Amino acid sequence: MKPYVSTLLLACMTGLSPAWAEIPASLGKIDHIVVIFEENRSFDNLFGAFPGADGIPPAEQLPPQVDREGHPYVTLPQPINSNLKPAAPDPRFPADLPNKPFSIGDLVPPSGKTGDLIHEFYREQLQIDGGKMDKFVAYSTAAGLSYGHYDYQGSHLWELAQHYALGDRMFHSAFGGSFLNHAYLVCACAFRWPDAPPAIVATIGKDGLPIKDGQVTPDGYAVNTSRSIYLHAPSDTDNARLVPPQTMPHIGDRLDEKQVSWAWYSGGYYDAMAGKPDPLFQFHHQPLAYFKDLAPGSEGQKRHLKDARDFLSAIDEGTLPNVAFYKPIGALNQHPGYANVTDADNHIVDLIERLQKSSSWNSTLVLITYDENGGAWDHVAPPRRDQWGPGTRVPLIAIGPMVKPGYVDHTSYDFGSILRLISLRFGTEPVNQTDGTATPMIGFLQ
Repeated sequence: MKPYVSTLLLACMTGLSPAWAEIPASLGKIDHIVVIFEENRSFDNLFGAFPGADGIPPAEQLPPQVDREGHPYVTLPQPINSNLKPAAPDPRFPADLPNKPFSIGDLVPPSGKTGDLIHEFYREQLQIDGGKMDKFVAYSTAAGLSYGHYDYQGSHLWELAQHYALGDRMFHSAFGGSFLNHAYLVCACAFRWPDAPPAIVATIGKDGLPIKDGQVTPDGYAVNTSRSIYLHAPSDTDNARLVPPQTMPHIGDRLDEKQVSWAWYSGGYYDAMAGKPDPLFQFHHQPLAYFKDLAPGSEGQKRHLKDARDFLSAIDEGTLPNVAFYKPIGALNQHPGYANVTDADNHIVDLIERLQKSSSWNSTLVLITYDENGGAWDHVAPPRRDQWGPGTRVPLIAIGPMVKPGYVDHTSYDFGSILRLISLRFGTEPVNQTDGTATPMIGFLQ
């Protein structure tokens, strides 16, 4: 497949300098962009010791974690395990952890499960604390767990990053959790919910801090976990508490306009649509299911929203679309609380090996990243784009024949950068100004 538009025209369309060197020649060789969207890990949580990356500094160079009044902890409060009923201090962790980053794996192996950590829109802003990154413990429901990390050396993802490329300046696009960041991945926007029930709308004080947290901002944007009127759990019987149909443009619309093939593949999707969801199927991880033009039964839904089994078939049969998003089932997404680190690591390397054996491999770029930090600490303060974010740093691994081998990319990206990469390659219009002005994700290309 040839580039949809010339390199010079791409530069003019996207605001890049027309210098040929700024758009790698290898971009035109990419026929398939595959985005694998994992869950809830900060960069330092997994890759803080990666050679050549901006990893965890020595403890003496870090400001201590402080409580909500700004006083340094003498020792970290004992991590809370949300899997205990009721949630309680986790006896696998000592009650006197030093106030510095610590190795979770020394106490709970990567194949084990820790408790979950809260990750919400307003709370993450409090944790970032104006860029000081010192209140992750103070505003976490998991207490000291938020300051932990893994020695991830020797994992499959670590080895893939070593062989291909790792980005150490990838920031999740919006403050908070999975729901809002999945929306940003597909539409660079927050979903509108102007008539949400008052009980789920946040109340914000004059200081900008939440008096009452909620799923929806006072001006009608859904920011914390909310499910779609089109796809939700069988127990969701009150339609007033489900996000109404969304009609703003999304990346699928832009690809359809240029007749570029695409699909969103999700583990457990068909069972969920049939009303028998896997216990770990996450409804709020399906952002395109919120859009009116992809409603159940529509032609768009049938063509573009698919199951993980279709993803595997497309790989094996050489029928991958030009753009493929893949969302693993919960057990394979690395989310703290209900998943471990190891199972997803094994799953992803199996996918990569499958892709490498496929007829599509020579023209494929795979991007593995994480929807958000999941409440886990990172030492790098995020840049400021607008009132929505970006949030904390997350891992980014780029894999494929067109990727610089053994490269660490220090370019600042967010999910808008993925959308802009797609625009550059396939000549599509930006979804909106947010992705239209994002830095394109091309720094790791040869």
